[in-house]
Amino acid sequence: MTKLYCDTSNLNEIRNCLKKFDVRGVTTNPSIMRKEGVKNYKLHCKKILKLTKDKPLSVEVFADKEEEIIDQAYKISKWSKSVYVKVPVINTNGIFLGKVIKKLNSSKIKLNITAVFTLNQIEKIKKSINGKTPVIVSIFCGRIADSGIDPEPLMLEAKKIFKKYKNVEILWASVREIFNFYQAKRVKSDIITIPPTLIKKIKSKKISLNEYSKKTVEQFFDDGRKSNFKL
Repeated sequence: MTKLYCDTSNLNEIRNCLKKFDVRGVTTNPSIMRKEGVKNYKLHCKKILKLTKDKPLSVEVFADKEEEIIDQAYKISKWSKSVYVKVPVINTNGIFLGKVIKKLNSSKIKLNITAVFTLNQIEKIKKSINGKTPVIVSIFCGRIADSGIDPEPLMLEAKKIFKKYKNVEILWASVREIFNFYQAKRVKSDIITIPPTLIKKIKSKKISLNEYSKKTVEQFFDDGRKSNFKL
């Protein structure tokens, strides 16, 4: 069964998703935090943790040098037992962060390895982790699809690669549309993380395509009438 995570840092949205929908965890990152206007990273994450409690919360580092990533990861990991530290698979120079991943993983720090795009990266991750400490591998399927490439074969291959690793979960990330949720379920992704706006759509009552067609035509007709268009 594919678990549904909420991808945001908005406290009200997190509270709502936890209360109304079957959300099993939360993910966030520096870009989301900045968009939300977060000023104090640690304090805001602590507020999220009060809402998520024992549910997994993935919090990302915002360093680029190996030593700084490791230092931030250790600090973040101490905030809660339910925290997964998000570390990028490569740095801004495109260098694989295998030493970082291996060190943190061997230190029993739960990791969410993020911004994964290629099979080569996935294979390198496998060589850098043990079979005990929890690891999430976040494959950015939405951005892969934006490149004109079908992400499903990569997800299926990732599931095969980590088949014997009971400590590893594969996550469908960078969701763009509702259909991605059903794609993730089709390839048996362990987790999919979705923005609150799309979670609401997924959980809303579905209508038939015939009814959807009718509502669409009604919308066009009403907007044309209200605009008093003339030919």
